[in-house]
Amino acid sequence: MPSVPAINLRKGHAVRHNNEVCLVTETELKTPPRMASYVQMSIRSVATKKVFNLRMTSNDSLEGVVLERTPHEYSYKDSGGYHFLDPNTYEDAIVYEDLIENVKNYLIEGQIYTLLIADGSVVSVEVPLSMVMTVAESSEGVKGDSANNVYKPATMETGLVVQVPLFINVGERISVKTEDGTYQGRSN
Repeated sequence: MPSVPAINLRKGHAVRHNNEVCLVTETELKTPPRMASYVQMSIRSVATKKVFNLRMTSNDSLEGVVLERTPHEYSYKDSGGYHFLDPNTYEDAIVYEDLIENVKNYLIEGQIYTLLIADGSVVSVEVPLSMVMTVAESSEGVKGDSANNVYKPATMETGLVVQVPLFINVGERISVKTEDGTYQGRSN
């Protein structure tokens, strides 16, 4: 794949650095006074998880890696990892714990997720911006204690703990923002 100028790289792009596939995790254009602008970025190796902090001029570039985004259905977790099924080919894709650490509390069996694949191996799992989840555990709200926006912890079906209003009960379905795990409202 051709080189990509550093100034065009964004979070989530895949590049090759030191012969390793890396994902861009942060990028910021800095323009100090009376100096040439530069791009400060962090990239993380998919294989080794090592983080590289790079400072590049706008003329510098990195080799781009094609990221293939494919929908997969989450099936189950076992000692081998998290299993996703390709709905078209019925092939099983195994995603290891370290790649899924930040999204594992949003994995629900039967849901479709987007797998990012670079050079034939899964590099990341994308979850939707918000998800509908079922409350599995929560304490009862105290009647009359709703004058203010009072929240209580509720455990979702996946183990995720979300702060919800007092009127939310066990068994209800709510919408949760996946970016920060916050309650968005009731859902049908």
